[in-house]
Amino acid sequence: MSKRTEVFAQGIEKGKRYSIQEAVALLKKVPAPKFDETVELAIALDIDPKQSDQAVRGTVILPHGTGRSVKILVIAKGDAEREAKEAGADHVGAEELLAKIQGGWTDFDVMVAVPDLMKEVGKLGKVLGPKGLMPSPKAGTVTADVGRAVQELKKGKVEFKVDKQGDIHLGVGKRSFSEEALAANLRAILEAIWRARPASVKGRFVSGISVSSTMGPGIRLNPQEGKQE
Repeated sequence: MSKRTEVFAQGIEKGKRYSIQEAVALLKKVPAPKFDETVELAIALDIDPKQSDQAVRGTVILPHGTGRSVKILVIAKGDAEREAKEAGADHVGAEELLAKIQGGWTDFDVMVAVPDLMKEVGKLGKVLGPKGLMPSPKAGTVTADVGRAVQELKKGKVEFKVDKQGDIHLGVGKRSFSEEALAANLRAILEAIWRARPASVKGRFVSGISVSSTMGPGIRLNPQEGKQE
């Protein structure tokens, strides 16, 4: 931890769990570096990720976006290809793009594909899989409505998925966002995660939440934040 954040971290009460608004206010007080940091959220879940009925996964559109431009590639033909282009996709096509990816090209952040072409996309598993770029129906990236999918991704739609340790990590915006915008994004994600709680999980679900900027200290939140009664 740098000296600037070490001094600030001393002002965080040990053992205290802050509300979303309190945490965002604290985060904005951390001396800023020369670049616009990403605000990152880490959530520890009290589940067994090895159990298929305890998988936690979903999507949510951040009210104020992610603060970064997203390069979207769409695998489609005909009317769907036209819709994707009109929606603002960065790359649209079929055979030519698939061949390019097969050769190792992956200069995009998200791939969307129509169901009819997923058989061909599936052949690229060795290229797309390790980079987390394979389209998925659960993520809404395998769909006949590619125009809508592109629009949602451009607006700030993000996917959350529990890892092997039972944690979820994702960016929720930029340090330059207002406190209100960051708080709204955090609340939207936490509410979505609570809604994705598996029916098989009894008792405690969220065991810990921490928010931080790229180079800043972690600020712990109340684990019940985002829970709807």
